[in-house]
Amino acid sequence: MPLRKIIKIDEEKCDGCGQCVVACAKGTIEIVDGKARLIRESYCDGLGSCVGECPQGAITVEEREAEEFDERAAGEFKQKELKGESKPREFSCQSQAPLSIERCEILDLERKQGEKAAAQSMLSNWPVQIQLVPPTAPYLKEARLVIAADCTAFSFASFHERFLSGRILLIGCPKLDNFEFYRKKLTEIFRQNKPSSILVVYMEVPCCFGFVHLVHLSMKESNIEGVPLELTKIGINGDILETKLAGKPEG
Repeated sequence: MPLRKIIKIDEEKCDGCGQCVVACAKGTIEIVDGKARLIRESYCDGLGSCVGECPQGAITVEEREAEEFDERAAGEFKQKELKGESKPREFSCQSQAPLSIERCEILDLERKQGEKAAAQSMLSNWPVQIQLVPPTAPYLKEARLVIAADCTAFSFASFHERFLSGRILLIGCPKLDNFEFYRKKLTEIFRQNKPSSILVVYMEVPCCFGFVHLVHLSMKESNIEGVPLELTKIGINGDILETKLAGKPEG
């Protein structure tokens, strides 16, 4: 076997969070018994794209004898994964396993009796946090995306009814979370899945407009600027202040 660079995982530091599984573009990492494992040496290019995504600092790049990197096989595996033709990679917990939520019509006895019906969830995907959603999640393919600042769902009472029907939800905080991580993550999601439309829901506070700028940047970097983009601004009092189709970012 050739001497080459390849990733090394420190099992003592690894807490099984699964961020490396999401970051690995080649499909060479899985969570096994609560720990990250390099399971396909020949798929690892040794470039270390996963290194910076490990919050525990458990991944490094070392030089040792290893199977030669097979770029063609790694690419074919990736394409099968994107098409859902391969076994899904293992995740450490339910919070990070891509899941489509099926919705069906339920006979509403309360309404038949003239009483007010309870609101029904319209969420159709899990996870919803941008940090946790893997770009390879099957539900992202050509999806109608709604990218929302997490405060919007608490401020606008009819969030599910107004925004989630037929859409895939991604949420985050443009002020408290890492902007560069979001930019790279959304760029990869857009590049791999070519969404059919994007709706950005954000709060009226100035820092929240960063979400709009973020999406514009990611669309440009992934070369999907022709995809329809709609912006909806929510007031802190719970009203919709503005809804518009967007072109170039403001400012």
